[in-house]
Amino acid sequence: MDDVAERTHSEPRVAAAAKPRASRRKIVRLGIAGVVVVAAIVAGVAWWLHSRHYASTDNAYVNANTVDVAAQVTGQVVAVYVRDQQAVDAGDPLFDIDPRNYDAALAKAEAQLALARQSEQQQQAAVSVARAQLAQREAEEVNARHNETRTQQLVASGFYSKQGGEAARTAALTASAAVQAAQAAVVQAQSALGETGEANASVRAAEAAVEQAKLDLEHTKVRAPTSGTVANFSLRPGNTVMPGTPLFSIVGNTEYWVDANFKETELARIRPGEAVTIEVDMYPKHPFRGVVESVSAGSGSAFSLLPPQNATGNWVKVTQRVPVRVRVVENDPQFPLRIGTTATVRVALD
Repeated sequence: MDDVAERTHSEPRVAAAAKPRASRRKIVRLGIAGVVVVAAIVAGVAWWLHSRHYASTDNAYVNANTVDVAAQVTGQVVAVYVRDQQAVDAGDPLFDIDPRNYDAALAKAEAQLALARQSEQQQQAAVSVARAQLAQREAEEVNARHNETRTQQLVASGFYSKQGGEAARTAALTASAAVQAAQAAVVQAQSALGETGEANASVRAAEAAVEQAKLDLEHTKVRAPTSGTVANFSLRPGNTVMPGTPLFSIVGNTEYWVDANFKETELARIRPGEAVTIEVDMYPKHPFRGVVESVSAGSGSAFSLLPPQNATGNWVKVTQRVPVRVRVVENDPQFPLRIGTTATVRVALD
């Protein structure tokens, strides 16, 4: 009986103690909910303020000028001076092509130039000979005309036969024809000669051949067209190279930019000249400064190999992305950039 009485008196005390604990839990839950709501409101306001002043995207990639190196003459590689991933300066030697064929071609072209000059001198002499012959024929014609005049006077006086007069006339006509032939020979010789000296067509053609041979010989020594880093390099001595066939690349180190692909709904506020903060994933603690250079004239899909055909089939509206070129203002050599690497850009909107 005593145990029953004790339980009867203790139950109200337990119930009284449980009620304050339930109230405290409720207050804690309400407090946590309030903190979450306040944090959400603060985050929403911060995002709204940030979106008003900044536009950002992590769909961005580092890029730089890339030059494909190719030989300009055919031949076998005899020396290689660089290796893959090596830094080079503009004008540094890259590789040499066997120059022997081009040495011989230059010697032949120089010999052809000498022959062209000799031929031009011979043609000048031929013009002089033709002019001398013309002068001789003109003198003979004058003499034949005078002889014809005297003979015709004698024939008229009866002191000379008509046959002699006809012979004198024939000689005069023959001399006149000889003059015309000599004149034609002068024209022909001058036409064959053309311009004289270095202006002569044959000489100029031979000189051009010499310059081309010199240029081909010079092209057997291939040098770096720009400063940068050698990439995709596998050339070895003994390889045969062909003109215009890319052999490797040089990634320039003087200019870098980021191709940032923004949503089309964000482009209305992005303008060339706006300041940009660039965070490259390789260097998360070293932001780069940049500036908007240009906005593409079309979306990325518009210039793809197979552009979308939105006028056919079932159509689903998808927000497009448009490339925005952001020039890197400060290129820190301590943090070298690599093309194709990802980045996050934040544009400070005006």
